[in-house]
Amino acid sequence: MENNHVTVLEIDSKSISYNLNYFKSKLFKKTKILVVVKAFGYGASAVKIAKFLEPNVNYFGVAYLDEGIALRNAGIKTPILVLHPQKATIEKIINFNLEPNIYSINILKAFIEKATQLNLQNYPIHIKFNTGLNRLGFDDNDISEITTLINNQKALKVASVFSHIAASEDLNEREFTLNQISKFNKLSSKLINNLPYIPFKHMLNTSGIINYAKEAQFDMVRLGIGLFGFGNEDKETKKLKNVLTLKSIISQIHTINTGETVGYNRAFKANSTIKTATIPIGHADGISRHFGNEKGFVYINNKKAPIIGNVCMDMIMVNITDINCAEGDEVLVYKNQFHIEELATSTNTISYEILTAISQRIKRVLK
Repeated sequence: MENNHVTVLEIDSKSISYNLNYFKSKLFKKTKILVVVKAFGYGASAVKIAKFLEPNVNYFGVAYLDEGIALRNAGIKTPILVLHPQKATIEKIINFNLEPNIYSINILKAFIEKATQLNLQNYPIHIKFNTGLNRLGFDDNDISEITTLINNQKALKVASVFSHIAASEDLNEREFTLNQISKFNKLSSKLINNLPYIPFKHMLNTSGIINYAKEAQFDMVRLGIGLFGFGNEDKETKKLKNVLTLKSIISQIHTINTGETVGYNRAFKANSTIKTATIPIGHADGISRHFGNEKGFVYINNKKAPIIGNVCMDMIMVNITDINCAEGDEVLVYKNQFHIEELATSTNTISYEILTAISQRIKRVLK
């Protein structure tokens, strides 16, 4: 179905390439790159991002089966790691040639059973160790059973062994992170020493690449939000280029007299005569209600226009009293990554949540 929404999320392909190369510059040439495109590519477009990057990366990562299916249906041939598979999705994971993260004995046994029924040989799986995030993954006491199960069948083959750092962006947690890396080295070596082949290893996310490439680069890294210009600290973000710009237009301009109110529940009351602009984007599009009542703002003609009153489902109203503008003028709802970070700080959240909240009714355009 054609998307005729006037509100558009623009994706800058040149900036994506720049940011990818920036992170590659921190790595050895032989190090593989997995680009994480879960959650619709961090709210952008998993398909558009994957199609653009496919010639230049080694893997893609998704959270769930359907995200991997969407990439395969779009013609993506690159290996895809499914980070949170379930027993109920095993057969479809195989049908679409997706590679599962195996994080428990329960999932491992179920995958071996299904792969054996289908007469598969050496189907690639990825073994995840829990080194301190305490979310998903095997522990040391699982290794004996893992190796017994793996070595007594031929349907599956361990392609990689990996883990995930809990606080890679926080250098105050450096000691904890180094302990995680040390634990992963011990656990992965113990497993690999009991396999008749050597899987590759990976542990680092965006902030891990920035802060721990020397200690834990291994054979592959997993690049996520950094691709979109977020370095998780100001110093690094300033070295990256903005990828995502959310644009809309002014639908209508109103003059609000002293004492009049704006929006649902009359949440804004004018103390003087002001002008407002109504913009066709609301909380159904991912604009949090927390942005209302002057917590958030947009840019019109390079000036900040605070959001007044409550955010509506399909609209926001902004104060344009001191801005020279007209109906139909462009509005930058999210100007760049610094704007998004400022909004995140003002509403006590993180950039990830703002990005992934952008709804699918917003048109995506790769430029």
